[in-house]
Formats: sequence, structure tokens, C-alpha cells
Amino acid sequence: MPEVEKEQEPEPEPQPQSPPTKKKRVGKKLSDKQKQDLKKHMDKMEMSVSEKRSHRMKLLAKMRQDPRMTAKKAHSMISK
Repeated sequence: MPEVEKEQEPEPEPQPQSPPTKKKRVGKKLSDKQKQDLKKHMDKMEMSVSEKRSHRMKLLAKMRQDPRMTAKKAHSMISK
């Protein structure tokens, strides 16, 4: 018996996945007092530009978590 060649159907190409959608963060705003405290704190710091940026971002993260957090408390938490 002759072998019957099966026609192989080409595999369907996988659907290109859409890029994962980022969930928009609901940002907590700092109070005016927190903003002033942060500015005063950063003015006092003697650091390079990149160190200041890193330090400021760490402070902002801590201060956004707790609305009563001051720059002084946040600084003491990240410098441990």
C-alpha cells in the first residue's frame, strides 16, 4: 500500500500578546507641610546630585505611606 502523505496544516501563529497594561498608581499627595519639610531637609543635605535624588525618592516613598510622616522621621527610618 502506498503511503498517503498527510498534509500538515501549518500551525496557527500565536496571537501577538499586547504589552502588559500598567496599573495606574493612585498617588497620594503630600500635604503642604510635608512638602515644606522635605524642601528644608533637602536644602540642608550635602550630597552629590545623584545621591540627593535617590535620598529624596526614598523620603517621598516613606512620606506617601503615612500622611503624618515628617521628613525627619522618614530620614531616620531610611538611614538605619
